[in-house]
Amino acid sequence: MSIGVMGVGLGVGMVVIGAAYAIGKLGASAVESTARQPEAAGAIRTTAIILAALIEGFTFFALIVAMMMKGG
Repeated sequence: MSIGVMGVGLGVGMVVIGAAYAIGKLGASAVESTARQPEAAGAIRTTAIILAALIEGFTFFALIVAMMMKGG
């Protein structure tokens, strides 16, 4: 196993951990915001879903780039 493949594996792991942390933080903030201002729950939920989709899109892009760098 070459060092490049190990580096790609480490990078992919870091991307996934970062995305999981970001979505967890987003969910916690959305729940807290809804608890503070229940009348804005619809707008908060919509914004949270859009932000989660953007985070997932960035994560998939990073994973694809990492796989392309590996050559497989």
